[in-house]
Amino acid sequence: MKRTFIIFFSLWVISLSVSAQCAAKNDAIQPGEELAYKLKFNWKFIWINAGSAKMTLHQTTFDGRPAYRTELKSYTNKTIDRYFKMRDTLVSVTSLDLEPIFFQKKAEEGKHYTVDEVWFSYLNQKCIVKQERRQLGKETISDYKESDQCVFDMLSILLQARSFDPTYYKVGEKILFPMATGKQIEEQTLIYRGKKNVEVEDGVKYRCLVFSLVEYKKNKEKEVITFYVTDDLNHLPVRLDLYLNFGSAKAFLANIKGNRHPLTSIVED
Repeated sequence: MKRTFIIFFSLWVISLSVSAQCAAKNDAIQPGEELAYKLKFNWKFIWINAGSAKMTLHQTTFDGRPAYRTELKSYTNKTIDRYFKMRDTLVSVTSLDLEPIFFQKKAEEGKHYTVDEVWFSYLNQKCIVKQERRQLGKETISDYKESDQCVFDMLSILLQARSFDPTYYKVGEKILFPMATGKQIEEQTLIYRGKKNVEVEDGVKYRCLVFSLVEYKKNKEKEVITFYVTDDLNHLPVRLDLYLNFGSAKAFLANIKGNRHPLTSIVED
């Protein structure tokens, strides 16, 4: 479960290399947007309800300046809690130009409780990233890096990526981006798979762009998540197929509120 919602909202992005600042034009989101998801696990060939997740975005102030605050909460239900309990809260603060400022993740996963925090600043054409990970019973891990590239957290990259134009993506194209995890900066790899019509929890069918998050071990490619985002100006994640160490899971969009653009990707039967 550790690589489900923790990675899940940092997914569809484009390779970014910049100097000076990491701001971007916002064409997709607006304050007040709320997305709710239902999670299902595969248990002995049976799909069972496993939990829920909700992501919200609001305008706020941070260090005296206007900012966006994005929050993702995910949790397993009481039935699944007996096998694996998850209570995760992720918070990302960005400028109104979607430039990363601060990230925090509080994660109760099984018997482990971890707090990750990341601070972003910008000076002399550098992206400066300070990270800290705290775990019960363990020493605090700290990391400091200065990068010529933009570095993102799991939520701020989603906000920027949703405004990108995927018109010229080619099937099989690999997309790279650096992400701060709270412990270190990792290079992530996505592969564009093409388009597909996908039905979600409420029976609505969407025309989607399909991406895969993969990892490489001993030069072998292993798929971690396949995900589907609406092929419209919102670019909302509507379904995720999660490949876990103990089986598989799926996350389905269950409710949308406050989307900025019409959902023109809905497929009418």
